Amino acid sequence: MSGPVLALVGATGAVGTVMIDIIGDRPSVPWGEIRLIASARSAGKKITVRGEELTVVELTPEAFDGVDVAMFDVPDEVSAEWAPIAVERGAVAVDNSGAFRMDDDVPLVVPEVNADKIAERPRGIIANPNCTTLSMMAALGALHREFELKELVVASYQAASGGGQAAIDRLQAEIEAVAGKRVGVRAGDVREVLDAAGLPVSDSPFPAPLALNVVPWAGSLKDDGWTSEELKVRNESRKILGIPDLKVSATCVRVPVVTTHSLAVHAVFAREVTVAAAHELFSAQPTIVLQDDPEKREFPTPADVVGGDPTYVGRVRQALDFPNTLDFFVCGDNLRKGAALNTYEIAEALAARS
Repeated sequence: MSGPVLALVGATGAVGTVMIDIIGDRPSVPWGEIRLIASARSAGKKITVRGEELTVVELTPEAFDGVDVAMFDVPDEVSAEWAPIAVERGAVAVDNSGAFRMDDDVPLVVPEVNADKIAERPRGIIANPNCTTLSMMAALGALHREFELKELVVASYQAASGGGQAAIDRLQAEIEAVAGKRVGVRAGDVREVLDAAGLPVSDSPFPAPLALNVVPWAGSLKDDGWTSEELKVRNESRKILGIPDLKVSATCVRVPVVTTHSLAVHAVFAREVTVAAAHELFSAQPTIVLQDDPEKREFPTPADVVGGDPTYVGRVRQALDFPNTLDFFVCGDNLRKGAALNTYEIAEALAARS
């Protein structure tokens, strides 16, 4: 098959594995060759992609020879070193890490919102947003085009998988520890159960128990008490939507869910907006599924959304005491649309332009 060459760097990681599944699920692909790249310890591993057994090659400069688009699903420091090398070898790098998101010479792209920015890449790199920001971007982009977004207040309910495999393993271990136990209502009861099971919070990637709990903390500490995740929501929303003065406040909360982030969004617009108009707008978007029937208690939840590609929206309400304002709830699989799918959709858009 003729066509551009696609490389996937980090092919054996959590997001890379999801990426391979997404490629396999596509009705067709534009690629003449798909090249899997990973660290030296994974080199030589065999992975089947679209019925073809491929051999993982080691991450070296030569691995990018002949590559047209290189997708990076690796830690920030790896992307920071190797994405420019891929560009030097002739590829366009599409990076899923946080290494380049706020670089002025690197577009931050959500194809449903700002696909035109794909062509504006002075460094030859395109960045994929953080999964929390991405979960609401299809909905906010559609609303902004119609009603002009002015202010945004967000509370996120983030799955453990956003913290990597260690966070998933910790949640699973905590769930097993409390399962079948009659955990009391005193402060510290959950901690006592976890301590007895050999799972002290001091050994956890979370600053508090996550099983039977919610933790109002995601990311690392930044100035004035904000976390890195909360600042990503603010800064990335401004860049993607093209609203540098957008007023944003976010509180990021970790919840005992394995995969799929949820967000409660309070959005203020310059023009009058109604629930009916928002419903019509959401229903017209091919990547949004509207689940919003209050009488039937129909709304999206992570358990029903996980594994899906679209953004799911529900609980759409016109704020009672705030003019030109909508409140809604949104769910998105943070490993698919929040990471792998958006990265791949950017790569597909590049292939269509080649």
